[in-house]
Formats: sequence, structure tokens, C-alpha cells
Amino acid sequence: MAPPNDPVKSIFSVIGSESPVQYFDLSNGKFSIKGVPLLSEVPSNVTFSSFSSISQSSNAPLHLLQRVQSMSYKGGFFGFAKEEPSDRLKNSLGKFNNRNFLSIFRFKTWWSTMWVGSSGSDLQLETQWVLLDVPEIRSYVLILPLIEGSFRSALQPGVDGHTMIYAESGSTQVKASSFDAIAYVHVSENPYDLMKEAYSAARVHLNTFRLLEEKAVPPLVNKFGWCTWDAFYLTVDPIGVWHGVNEFAEGGVSPRFLIIDDGWQSINIDGDNPNEDAKNLVLGGTQMTARLYRLDECEKFRRYQGGLMLGPKAPSFDPKRPKMLIAKAIEVEHAEKARDKAINSGVTDLSPFDLKIEKLKKELNEIFGGEENSTSSESCRSCCCKVENNGMKAFTRDLRTKFKGLDDIYVWHALCGAWGGVRPDSTHLNSKVVPVRVSPGLDGTMNDLAVVKIVEGGIGLAHPDQADDFYDSMHSHLNKVGITGVKVDVIHTLEYVCEEYGGRVELGKAYYKGLSNSISKNFNGTGIIASMQQCNDFFFLGTQQISFGRVGDDFWFQDPNGDPMGVYWLQGVHMIHCAYNSMWMGQIIQPDWDMFQSDHLCAKFHAGSRAICGGPVYVSDSVGGHDFDLIKKLVFPDGTIPKCLHFALPTRDCLFKNPLFDSKTILKIWNLNKYGGVIGAFNCQGAGWDPKEQRIKGYSECYKPMSGSVHVTNIEWDQKIEATGMGEAEEFAVYLDQAEELFLVTPRSDPTQITIQPSTFEIFSYVPIKKLGPTAKFAPIGLTNMFNSGGTLQELEYNESGAETGVKVKVKGGGNFLAYSSEKPKKCYLNGTEVGFEWGVDGKLTLSLPWIEEAGGLSDVGFLF
Repeated sequence: MAPPNDPVKSIFSVIGSESPVQYFDLSNGKFSIKGVPLLSEVPSNVTFSSFSSISQSSNAPLHLLQRVQSMSYKGGFFGFAKEEPSDRLKNSLGKFNNRNFLSIFRFKTWWSTMWVGSSGSDLQLETQWVLLDVPEIRSYVLILPLIEGSFRSALQPGVDGHTMIYAESGSTQVKASSFDAIAYVHVSENPYDLMKEAYSAARVHLNTFRLLEEKAVPPLVNKFGWCTWDAFYLTVDPIGVWHGVNEFAEGGVSPRFLIIDDGWQSINIDGDNPNEDAKNLVLGGTQMTARLYRLDECEKFRRYQGGLMLGPKAPSFDPKRPKMLIAKAIEVEHAEKARDKAINSGVTDLSPFDLKIEKLKKELNEIFGGEENSTSSESCRSCCCKVENNGMKAFTRDLRTKFKGLDDIYVWHALCGAWGGVRPDSTHLNSKVVPVRVSPGLDGTMNDLAVVKIVEGGIGLAHPDQADDFYDSMHSHLNKVGITGVKVDVIHTLEYVCEEYGGRVELGKAYYKGLSNSISKNFNGTGIIASMQQCNDFFFLGTQQISFGRVGDDFWFQDPNGDPMGVYWLQGVHMIHCAYNSMWMGQIIQPDWDMFQSDHLCAKFHAGSRAICGGPVYVSDSVGGHDFDLIKKLVFPDGTIPKCLHFALPTRDCLFKNPLFDSKTILKIWNLNKYGGVIGAFNCQGAGWDPKEQRIKGYSECYKPMSGSVHVTNIEWDQKIEATGMGEAEEFAVYLDQAEELFLVTPRSDPTQITIQPSTFEIFSYVPIKKLGPTAKFAPIGLTNMFNSGGTLQELEYNESGAETGVKVKVKGGGNFLAYSSEKPKKCYLNGTEVGFEWGVDGKLTLSLPWIEEAGGLSDVGFLF
């Protein structure tokens, strides 16, 4: 590879040359691709440049540079120039109408989702990219806003079909008047290849992030886990966590990872005792103005005594208590919202509201009792006990002593420490409270309690020069006390407080560098989950090291705004977020579809999607609130999962549709297993974004059965080299998980017609048929007691060399093994012993497999024909 300072074009001149094909033309106010006008009325101040004429230096691996160069003729950059420099510049890129598009936009500061339309005026504010359908040349075109210098950009709607690009620095002290490469354009015949190629080109060009293929992922992506958030919220404590993990173990599904979410940190509120934890916190909103005053665990975790839960007198736990606290805190929150509503409507006598709030808070404190106030922070500081025998270190050691399979323990923290940052003068860090300034681009986003609270309290920002020290101080302590990773949340607060620090790009670079360095040093380079991060700043600046992150909004078990149907329609919205965000985020990080509750009304709906999402499976069940039968359809007894090879993505025929409220489209997501492919069909209809109300709301008229079709060609077999050959099979066995049906199809078969009820699904597993001898045909389906039956197949070998043909299958898990076999086998062997089996003229070949702990749950199955 050339030295880092050598221009990329000199590297490119050695490894290949640009294709002679002229794809792009910008002239006479029209931007055309392969002769097809894409944008009209392009302003004269807009420029377009080829990829290799703009790109400078890159540290990308040689194979990636070669790949990007080989495709460089398919991409280029938009720029524009203004007469006056500014920290905020807006310009039209031209207009389009009557052309279908798919886009991703930020509907909250932290979260993005999909949007479709047919005109530049249909775009939403803070659009992160737009994918245009160009059937005239059987291609797709991506317009990808980028970072240039100290500016980041996003797309916005314009008048009369115009597509606007908005570039901002985030600081009135940082101005510019022109850009050469503020947006990237790429064309490809395959939409999935397009995303790979475009983000590869952006990676080489920007040289500020790395692709997923360049990074290792944390081991937990292959496992089952538990997150404490919905179980406890801020009331989380060691005893409750212990009983939660133990309950899973006793239920037969031991978590391999644990996430101790918000509630473990040492935080307090300005004006309170600077040396004591804030008391009696329950819900998320109550602590969003609080700040870190220490960089280690809070009192309730510090006072844990080693061995406490291992002895015969281990404290019991009342699972009703967190639920009582949460229910009462919700009452307080509703009463406070009612008071705010009264103020906004002009009510002057607020005493009835105040009295009710005071009464409810008193009742909440009575449920807490005196426990939270039993030991002050000062007494803990003066304790002479060794830290090894107390606190988080003792707790994690006891957990691992009892629960041998618990590989990872993560804890939560906000990017700036706590929601409100770091309290000034409380630590060794130079922190000051910075007032929040929300970008005008976010004016069109959904009302968000988190933003309201952060605006109210400002952020205690540790100086960016101390970012390395800040994260290392927290993480080195966590590493020493047995924590193996962190879930970093509230990531997009930096854009609120960047005025004095060179703008959002420069502040982001400093903080993400410090975070990356600390993850490399303290958590094996992979021990991090990124959350509340769904904006291009983060992906272009913060992912040098981070390889795993959320692709959806939070799992909401009910609508926080009180819509009784939200308990149903919010779940479909969640799946849409995850599926479509994975198209771009999956190029850079392993998509995480988030936790859910196994006893929720739509738990099975969520479980079906998690089974084939290609990421980890984790729940946030309350203690005592589990559906173990459901969990066991997702998880093996050892806490591993039958995971797909790829990350789930929408099928092509869903890309320009609205599976949320068009009253006709079923969400279909595809993925790949080692020996087959899978399609999940989900009825997500019933809710979606309302641009006028600027919120996600229910569309009850769409919450009804939906009909559609599924075909084997909906699977993108060529997206994994090892799966390409399977896609070329002449015939497939298909198994429908919910209907429990097995039948055969070919690539020329008519699509399978389905009707799916609201908040339900079907999973189609496709396995190539193998011809054995002159007449027999065979295809292993896997364990049908698992949602992703094909994921249970570990090895497959066909033997046709002798007089008898045979099949050997290594299967993980216990339960009902199913295969298609056109003929009855002569013999069946299980782990070397001949056993009986069932076979029917419909081709269903079944066998019961045991879970053998000593063998890691693996069974060797053989059939002779």
C-alpha cells in the first residue's frame, strides 16, 4: 500500500484505470445517468466531479482500494458554491418528479426511519440518503450526503420537486462558501450491491471510518442475553439483577451476556448534595438533567458485599416491587404532563395539579421506603473494606462464579457520561455546563422528552481535549471490576453543544477518537454497542472501532402518548426501522434489532423477526415475566442462537413501498443460512410518520389482514459468496414455520400466495434439493421447533461414491428434525446408532433429536438410501 500521504489517484493509476463508460453528464441544467435525465433545473452553481478526480489519500486496505477503483466510474460528487460564507448553507441539487424513491431520514435527534415518495418535495428534513428507481436503465441511483471539511450535510425537500442539500458546521465561528464533494452519487443495477459500493467509496474518500468487513464484531452477536432496562428502569440493583439471571438459568435458557442498563452510575442533580446519589429515581425522564459526579458505580452497587448472593442467607427479591415503583412513577409522569398541558392552555390555578403530584411523589417514596437512603456516599468512601470484596467487582465475580456461561457483562452510559454529562468540579475532568442549541434541521422532527430535558438542563461537557482521559478513566475502572463492554447511548448530543468547539464535525472527531482508543485499550476493541446514533455524523466519524449498533428505535411495549393501539402498531414500526436502516448501517456496523419482552402481547411477532435478523437475541423481561416456550424457539439451552449468515434486509419488491400504512404491502425481509435461504413476511401495517403532525401515529384503518406473495427469487443469494451456488439450484424444498407446511418449488414456479393477520408473520425456509441416485431427492430443513430451522444445520455432506448413497447432517439443538425426502431411507443413524424415524408419502422425514450437553448440543444424523 502507498504511504498514507500519497494521493489515492496515484494508487489507482497503478492498480487500474477508470472505465471508458461515460455514466454521468451535467449540462444545460440537467443531470443525466446513462442518458436518462435524473434531475432537471440544476442550478448553475452546482458542480459534478468524478470519483478519482476528487478523492485524496486513504488508509483503506489494498483490496478495498482496488474494489472501489474498479467501480469508480459508477460514482461521483456534487458540489456547490455560494457568494457569501456561512455556517449554514442550503442549495438545490435540481428537481425530480414522478420517480419512486426510498429514503432514510431522522424522525428524532437519535433515530432514523424509512420514507418513500416520488418527488423531491416528498423528502423529509434530515434525509440521510435517497435511493432512486431508474427502470429505464434497470438501475438504481443513490444520493448520499457527506461530510466535507468541518461541515456535514443532509437532504431536505424543496418546492416544486426540488431536492435541497443543507450543509452546516454547527458553529457560527466555522463558515464556508463552497464545496467540491458534499454529496456522493452512485449507480448500480443491484440495490444491495449499490449500498456496498457507495459506502465503500465513501469510506475510501472520507478516510474517517471503517466498513464492517474491516472490523471484528463482539462475540455476543451470536448469543442470547438479558438487558435490565424494562425490568427495572433506574431502580436496578445487584439483588434484582442476580435474581433475574438466575430465573433464566432455572428456566433452561442461560444468558450468555448481561447488559446492566441505566441506573448503575453515580449521578446527581445540580443543586443537590454534590457527594450523594440522586434518590428514588425510576423512569428515564427523571434523570435526564442529572450528571455524573463520580466515574464509578453508584452507592447501591458499591455497597454490594462479596459472596452475599452465594451464601445460604442470600437476600430474597420481590418481583412486584419494581412494577409497583414503575406504575407509581408513571402516574407521577402523567400528572406532570397534565400540569404542563394546563399551563399551555392558560390555566392559572395550578394548585390541584401540584397537590396531586405531591401526593403521588409521597406515595412513590413510601414504596421505596428507607432503603435508598440507608448508606451515604461519604460513608462508602471512608469504608476500609478492600474493593475486591465489595462493589461491582465483587458482584461480577459472584455472577460468574454462579453462572458459568455468562461470558459478557456490559453496562450503559451516555456518550457525554450521563444524560446531563459530567457535573463541573466533581471529578478531575474540566467540565462545564454548555447550553443546548438545536439545529434548525431538527425542527421537523418528532417531539421528544429527551430533547426537552437536555435543553432544560444543558450538558456538562468534559473538554474535548480530555476525551481520551474521560473515557479511559471510566472504562479502565469498569475493566478492572469485571465489565467487558459498554452500551453507549445518547450519542447525538454533541451536535447540540459544538458552538465553542469548532463545530459538530470537529467535536465529534475528538470524542469518537477518545472513545475508540478506550474501547481498544479496555474492551478488546469490540466491547461496545452504539445506540441513539442514527445520523451520518456518527457513521462517518465514530465507527473506526465500533462494529455493532442499534438499527431501530427503542422497543416500546406501549405508546408513551397513550394510544391504546400503540401496544400493537408500535411493534411493526420498530421492524420497519430495523429492516430499512440495516441497508446503510449494515455496511458499517453489525445491525442490532434491540431487545423485546417475551411476555408482551406482540412478543411472538418480535421473536419471528429476531430469529432471522442476523444479530443477537436479547430480552428485557421483568423478573417473573417470561415466556420460556417462546424464548426456546429462538435460543439453544447453552445460550447460543441459530443465527443467519447475513443481516436481514427488505426484499426488492418492498424497497419503494410503504409496509406501514399503504394498506397493501407486507414487509418481507430476506436472509441466508449456511445451507439455505429464508424470507420473513410480516404484517406491519397500522402506523407511520405523519409529515404534517411531525410524529409517528396510528393509522387504524390499515391494521387489517394483508395479502401478498413470496418467491424463492426474493432471496438475494449472491450477497454472500458461499450462498451464490444455492441460488442456482433447480428445485427447492420450502418449509413454512407457522403453517407447518412443506412443499417444493422451482425458480420458475408461481409465487406462493399468503394472507397475514395484523401483527403476525410467516417464515419461509428454502433449501436446495439434492438429487441422490436415479430417483431420490433430499433437502434438510432443520429443527422445526426453532423459528429459524435452517440455522440449526451445522454441516451437510452427501456421499454418492458407494453402492448406497448417503447423507450426513450435523444439527445443533434438541427437538423435531425435518427433512424432505422423495423416498423412504433404508436406514437412519443418530450419533452412530441406528434409530427409527418417520416418513410419509408427502416427503416429510422426521426424527426426534436430544440435547446432549456433553456434545455441545450437536447431533450427527445420517441417512442411507
